Order: sequence, then structure tokens, then C-alpha cells
Amino acid sequence: MAYGQFAFIYDHLMEDVPYDQWVEYVKSVKDRYAKDKTDFSIVDVGCGTGEMTIRFAKEGWKVSGVDLSESMLAVAHEKSVQAGVAIPYFEQNMTELDGFTGSDCVTIFCDSLNYLQTEVEVQDTFKAVSSQLEEGGLFLFDVHSIYKMSQVFMNSTFTNAEEEVAYIWNCYAGEEANSVEHELSFFVLEEESGLYSRFDEVHYQRTHSVELYKKWLGEAGFELLSVTGDFSMEHLSDQAERVFFAARKI
Repeated sequence: MAYGQFAFIYDHLMEDVPYDQWVEYVKSVKDRYAKDKTDFSIVDVGCGTGEMTIRFAKEGWKVSGVDLSESMLAVAHEKSVQAGVAIPYFEQNMTELDGFTGSDCVTIFCDSLNYLQTEVEVQDTFKAVSSQLEEGGLFLFDVHSIYKMSQVFMNSTFTNAEEEVAYIWNCYAGEEANSVEHELSFFVLEEESGLYSRFDEVHYQRTHSVELYKKWLGEAGFELLSVTGDFSMEHLSDQAERVFFAARKI
């Protein structure tokens, strides 16, 4: 499938995702811990089609986007041009982040970190992020909570039927603890034929306990600033579906 088609489907399915809330979260953390930083540089890792990256740039920040998918990056670049913002994009694995030394902030949002399959990959990512930040630099990320994995995703089926795109999304337990396999079947309306074409994808996600993330952050040279849930800056409830971490390089 051409990247333009896939991007249309991705953005279509993600159109209700609260990207602006992530921006507000970053602004809140920046105001609290880097308020005097006027020339703020941020690296958006796992940037996808650039929805959040472009919003960061519109805040006046110096932004770079990083993703493993060449196709996603091509779409992100085109969208940035259309939005009138100049953003460099880089195809990199987050475990081997390189070329951003001295950055003020690195973000890994929208549960991108949950696509890493092993504990070592998460640890390597934290170390790679640390190597790119200046002293005092911020590392902000979110992950699915164990509650969401076990109570929301596990053995669940989600469906959506719209005229242009429909999908069936089945969730099953993965092989590792706190992991889920997402089996998705998409049905996309082809404009020329008026018929639907189908394609299937399998996505694997894994999360870990808050305590493990804290431990790995410390080992990578970070001071933990806050652990909160579902975009709150104040608390983490037992039923939070998304856990937010804010850390500072020491």
C-alpha cells in the first residue's frame, strides 16, 4: 500500500486523538522546569505523520522529528510544508538515537515506547535519549498502563464502520507479561472502483511497571520529576490508562 493511502488511513483513524493535550502537557512541564529557556529545542521521537511535531513547531520551538518508518516521515514532511513550518525529519531507531546532542527536550509520546519488545530495548532507548540531552534537559514520554493492557485491551474487540474506512481490531495476550497483540483488518473504499479493499496488520505492544521505568531512568542518568496519568500534572490513579513520565538529565 502506498504511503499516501496508509497515511490517510492512519490520520483518519487518529483524528480524535487529543494531540493538543500532549502539547499542553509539554508546555506545563516546560513552564515548571525550563521556564527561562527561550530557545527551546525538542526532538519528537516516534513522530509518525507529524501531527504533534507540527504543533510543537507552531509553539515557536526548534523541532526535529524522528521515526522508524520512511513512509510516515515522507507524509510528515509534506504536511509540514503545507503547514508552513520547517521541520527536519530523520529515519532512526529510537534505541540508537543520534545527531541531536545538546537538545533541551526529547519526547516519545502516543505509546510509541510500547512498541519496543524487550526490556533491553527500553533501557537502550533511555540511554540513547540521555546521550542527546544537555545537562538539565527534559525527557518526556507516556506508556500504556498495566491496567489498560489487562483490563481494556485484553481479549477485546473494537470495531468502526464508516463509509471511507472500516476496521475490526482484535486484542490478544502476548507471549510476555503485560503485552498485547493487536490484529487489525482494514477495509478501505477505493474511489475509482467504488469497492472496498482489505489489508491486515499485526501490532505488538508491551508495557512495564512504573517501578521498572523509574529504575531504568535512574540507570540512564535521569532524575525523575513526575509520574502522572491521563494528561494530569498532579496524580496517577489506579485506573489511569496512560502513564506520563517527566525526567531531567543530571
